[in-house]
Amino acid sequence: MRLTPQGLAFAGRVIPCTHGRGGIRADKREGDGATPRGLHHIVGCLYRPDRLPAPAPWALPIRPGMLWSDASKDTAYNQLVRAPYAPSHEVLRRSDPLYDIILLTDWNWPEAIPGAGSAIFLHQWRRPGFPTEGCLAFTRADIRWIAERAAPGTPLLI
Repeated sequence: MRLTPQGLAFAGRVIPCTHGRGGIRADKREGDGATPRGLHHIVGCLYRPDRLPAPAPWALPIRPGMLWSDASKDTAYNQLVRAPYAPSHEVLRRSDPLYDIILLTDWNWPEAIPGAGSAIFLHQWRRPGFPTEGCLAFTRADIRWIAERAAPGTPLLI
């Protein structure tokens, strides 16, 4: 996978996508809205089993209470956590469809550097051209297509 000005080049296709509102930056920081430049890898896939079938045999279901820590001063920073969890976090089981399929990257993971940014996912977009908080986002059909083909370890060059 390689992010280009036209979209994500992967498996013979160029797939339209959006990236972070803060642009693409080599000096990513928590809360800057930037997509981190560099070589990353796909390390996991999560999906909503109440809304769609597993996009890949290795995908894990998003269950109620699953969260992602974005609390840079917490030991669980940039990790999957479970409710109750008081520090700052993202709810993975959302009411909207944005996280129905999530491809997890190894950005600042598994040994997170506090403040270097968390939760760089590939997920569904709100609408064409609408920026993310740093993730890459795609149409529902395209994120499913990517998840069906991107095995753990797949490189992602941004």
